[in-house]
Amino acid sequence: MIPIPFNSIFEAVGELFSDETSIAVSDTKEYIYYQPSKRIDLKIQVGDPVKQGTIAYKALSDKRKVSEFIDRDLFGVPYYGVAVPLWHEGEVRGCVSAIFPTLATGKSVVTIKHQDSWIPVPFTKVMYVEASERKTHVVTEKLTGTHKYTLNEFEFLLPREGFIRCHRSFIVNVNYIKEIYPDTHSTLVLIMDNQSRISVSQSYASYFRKLLGF
Repeated sequence: MIPIPFNSIFEAVGELFSDETSIAVSDTKEYIYYQPSKRIDLKIQVGDPVKQGTIAYKALSDKRKVSEFIDRDLFGVPYYGVAVPLWHEGEVRGCVSAIFPTLATGKSVVTIKHQDSWIPVPFTKVMYVEASERKTHVVTEKLTGTHKYTLNEFEFLLPREGFIRCHRSFIVNVNYIKEIYPDTHSTLVLIMDNQSRISVSQSYASYFRKLLGF
C-alpha cells in the first residue's frame, strides 16, 4: 500500500468545506499545516506556536472538541472556530481546526467621518468600501466618508448576505452592482450604480463567481 502524504489529505479535507473556511493542523506545540480561505485568513505560518487562548490550544489542553468565538486580540481579527484533537495510541498528538468568519455583530449602521462630523449610515446604503492612500473610504448613495477600521475588519462587520470582498482594496455591496464585464486574465470589472468601475482581481474572481452564481 502506497502511503498518502498528509498534506494531500488535508487539502482534500479543505475542499469539502466552503471557500469561507480556513483549515489549521497542529501537533501539540506548533502548526504543521495551514490552508487559508478567501473570507478569513489568520496569517498562520507553518512552525508558528499554538497560542494560548486559541481553540487549538483549548482542544489540546482539554483533550476534547472545542467550538467558540475568539476575539481579535490573538490574530487581529475575530473568528468562530471548531477544533478537534488528534488521538494516537491513547494520547493527544495534535489538533485540526476549522476557522470560520464571524457573523455580523447585530449592528445595522456604520458611523463614518464626513468633513467635520460623524454620520451613521445604514449598511443597506453602503455601496462599497475602498482602501486607498492609507485610509478606508466608505462610499454611500449620497456621500463618501472615512472610517478607522481596515478592510479586513470591515469584512467581519458588514453583513455577509450583501457584501463581498472582490479585491484587496474593495468590498462591494452586491445590490449596487449594475453590470459585470469580463476583463483580461480571467478577471472581472464591476460597474456600480454610481458608474464607478471596480476590478475583481484574479485571486477573488472564482470565489466571486461562485457566490453570485454565474
